[in-house]
Order: sequence, then structure tokens, then C-alpha cells
Amino acid sequence: MSELSHVDREGRARMVDVSAKSDTTRIAVAAGELRTTAEVVALVRADDMPKADVLSTARIAGIAGAKKTSELIPLCHQLALSSVKVEFGFTEDTITIEASAKTKGPTGVEMEALTAVAVAGLTLHDMVKAVDPAATLNGVRLLTKEGGKHGHWERPAEQAPMDIPTLAEEPEATEDISPEQISESDQLSAVVLVASTRAACGTRVDTTGPVLAEWLGGLGFSVRGPLIYADAEIDIGLADALRFEPSLVISTGGTGASPTDATPEATLAVLDRELPGVAEAIRQRGTAKFPLAALSRGVAGLAGRSVVVNLPGSPGGVKDGMAVLEPLLDHLLAQVAGGGNHDNK
Repeated sequence: MSELSHVDREGRARMVDVSAKSDTTRIAVAAGELRTTAEVVALVRADDMPKADVLSTARIAGIAGAKKTSELIPLCHQLALSSVKVEFGFTEDTITIEASAKTKGPTGVEMEALTAVAVAGLTLHDMVKAVDPAATLNGVRLLTKEGGKHGHWERPAEQAPMDIPTLAEEPEATEDISPEQISESDQLSAVVLVASTRAACGTRVDTTGPVLAEWLGGLGFSVRGPLIYADAEIDIGLADALRFEPSLVISTGGTGASPTDATPEATLAVLDRELPGVAEAIRQRGTAKFPLAALSRGVAGLAGRSVVVNLPGSPGGVKDGMAVLEPLLDHLLAQVAGGGNHDNK
């Protein structure tokens, strides 16, 4: 039988002695959600709340909360955090929160990630309560953790409710799937990923990720991100973006010829099949107006059942990408899901 690590043999609370443990890189990711009204979600996405800059305030609060974890939770160790990230997404009536914490040391950062989610969520509640005092913070939970002697741990997939039919119960559902059937039966998910060392360090404000997130939300996607990673860590960012097998991942940045531009290489490493026509169409649209767009090395393809597309890190490149992708997405995602192959014969 497992034992509680923070209780000694006499049943008294104790702080675990970690001095004999080896230092390893440790990462934890946690999530939660603020369930509110569609009106509040629309106001926050438009940055039009009576208390302005809602998401930035909640993000800073979550980071600060992670750094204060040992002061808030009495038996936690003081950690030298090397990174804390807090990101938000939206559904019709929910603001989702995800936080990751990273350190190198003898003990994990699960509580720091969970605290970041909780404090960010409570700050969101404070910011929106004038419009919706009945908002609720739900589902604060650990998603994954890395490091230590146990290595990788991932939260087991939650089972679907009993009253929702599964594909095993209805095999005919995959025989001929149209874009309309996909949108009606299951909301598509998307992740926006930004490769920018300066944005990751906080010395530059990224403008491409929010534009993509808003556009995808308008198309009916449940959007996670923007997730911002330094150019040298874009492979980690892609693994993060693909963790929940989203329908679509769109990245911006890191596609040029600079020595630090590594997005295409990292993307090719996770793709099972390429979609070269998509990448070329985006390049051609860009070069028609801006010849230097030909220098973009962005790729597109399939990682499992996730469509991955690289866009340049410029507002113009993102605009070109959206123009090319919008008429393709319904049919492309329907094909990936197993249907929508409308041949003209």
C-alpha cells in the first residue's frame, strides 16, 4: 500500500528530505478552466472588460503564484524555477488555463504548475465578477510531469460519459464523414504555436499568435495558445502542441534562413506525411506581393491525425496563410478524419 510522503510514522506532517535525490530537469503541466457566460468570453477575447488587460493580468498573477508556492503551501520546497508559462484558450462559455513550470533540482514542480493555474483562474474570476459573479473555477489538475526516478507521467485519458455513443458502438459513423458532420458532432481543436526567442524572453510582444487564435475561434475551433517558445526549443513546443492530438496546429516564426530558424526541421521530425501543396500555396501567395517571402522554408503535413502548418513570423505571412488555409480546412480535416473525399468523375 502506498504511503503519504508528507506524513511521518507518527502521523505528523513533515517536509520531505530530498537531499539524497539527484538533480534532474523537471517539468510539470497543469490545467483548469473558468466556466462563465458567452458574454464574458466575448468581452475577454475583445479585451473590453471594465478591468482592462484581463489575460495579461491573470498570466502575471499565475507566474507570481508559482514563484510563491512554497510560501502558500507549507510543506513545499523552495525551488529555483527556470521557466513558468501560463496560456489561455476559449470555448463558447469557458476560458481554459494551462500552466507549465520547469526547474532543475531534486524535487518536482507539480505544485508550482497547479498553483499557477489556480492563481491565474482566481484572478480571472476577480476580473470578470462584475459581469458574472457566478463564474466557477473548475478542474484544476495535473496533466503531465517529467523528471526524477519515475520519468514521464501523463494523466490517464478521461472516459467519455456513458450517454455519448463511441465510435466502437457506431462504426458506420466513419464511413462517409462530411465537414458539416464533423462540425456538428465534435468541436474541432486547434493549437497556435509561436517560435520567437525574444517573445519567449518577454523582450518582444508577439502579434501573430493572437491574430491566428482569434481567426480560428471565429471558424469554430476550440483554441489552445498561443504557446510561445524560443527558437531553440521549438521541438519542445511542437511536442507540447501535439500532446492532446488536436485537429490543427499552426505555427508562426522560425521558417527563415537564420541559423536559429529551426521550425521546419522540428516539424519534419514529427510529420508522418507531408502536404507540400499547402506550403507551396502559402509561399506563392506571399511572393506575389513580397519577393522575400520565397525565403520561407515552412512545411505542412500530418502528424497522426493532426494537421501541422508552418507560417512565417510576420503579420503579412500570417495573413497570407489564413487566406490560403480558410477554403481548404473543412475538406482537409474531413479527409484526415476519414471522409470528405469528393472526387469529380
